[in-house]
Amino acid sequence: MTDRFDGHHLIADLTGGKRLDDTAHIERCLVDAATAAGATLLQVRLHSFGSGMGVTGVAMLAESHISIHTWPEYGTACIDIFLCGRKHDLDAGLATIAELLGAQIARQTLLVRAYRD
Repeated sequence: MTDRFDGHHLIADLTGGKRLDDTAHIERCLVDAATAAGATLLQVRLHSFGSGMGVTGVAMLAESHISIHTWPEYGTACIDIFLCGRKHDLDAGLATIAELLGAQIARQTLLVRAYRD
């Protein structure tokens, strides 16, 4: 076995969020979260389900991804941050999204995704 390397996968649910149907704002959340986490942004892809409806999006990163799914009718969002780098701050990425959405973190789970050469 060579060098051990762990990825970290943070899954969270947000409540009380605002602007959850605003595609441009959701894109800003993903971009700013990637920066806060210290990740390398490659591309952002978003889909709006229509006026007043939710948005689903993903920030594709060199180190993996950050995704979001929103339900404005309930004020909720589900966040998924998976980074395979050694020096990333997933909590800072999540806090950035929560702050920009004016939301509270209802629950979060961190998984260690280990693999070896």
